[in-house]
Amino acid sequence: MKPTQLVIPFALLISLALLCGCSGTHQGRSVNAKSAILVNPDLLQEGTGDEALYRYIKPGFNISRYSTIMVEPVLIAKEGELSASERESYQKLANNAYIYLIRELEKEIEVVTQGGTGTLNLQMAIRDADTSKPVRMITSSATPIGAGLSLVKFTTTGKQSGVGEITAEFRLTDNATGELLIAALDRRIGEKNVQGIWDTWYHADTALQYWAKQIGFLLCTQLKQEGCRKP
Repeated sequence: MKPTQLVIPFALLISLALLCGCSGTHQGRSVNAKSAILVNPDLLQEGTGDEALYRYIKPGFNISRYSTIMVEPVLIAKEGELSASERESYQKLANNAYIYLIRELEKEIEVVTQGGTGTLNLQMAIRDADTSKPVRMITSSATPIGAGLSLVKFTTTGKQSGVGEITAEFRLTDNATGELLIAALDRRIGEKNVQGIWDTWYHADTALQYWAKQIGFLLCTQLKQEGCRKP
């Protein structure tokens, strides 16, 4: 067999190895906290470990005072800047995010549609989102040079070539008083994987599911319930 005949199979093996080696999303390395829209940016502090990139917690906050939660429709922060097709895609993400939040939160606390004393109010806003580029994702993994460039980009920016990403804000308030209890700003970036490769919004949607599960997990632990499962 001629050497040139080995190039394509070898490139495909590299591609599959890189694409199958990881899945889901990971936290981005940075985000512009000063552009927060749900809370005063000056309140936000950098998170550590598994926390959001930026967050705020009211001193002395005690979740045991609350027995129900109301989830607001998910906002789209840059709606006025989007084209009609982009707005439609963002709205689908917002609708999905709302469903994911309800699904995860109702496992831990009663979700209501009318608030009052003892009710938490959760507001989420999608700040920004970007699709994955399947062809770029495959080609950047399919050749040694492409894989090397993708690795360099990941090392410097935390994002590989062709993957999607999404940035979102969260605000938890006292439904009766409007007092701010918790706020978070986070960014998640897709990882190269075969699953969902041709769904350009797969990474953004996966991040929405992760956030919903993470909030559910935090509620579970703060309410001191059993069987809390970390996403």
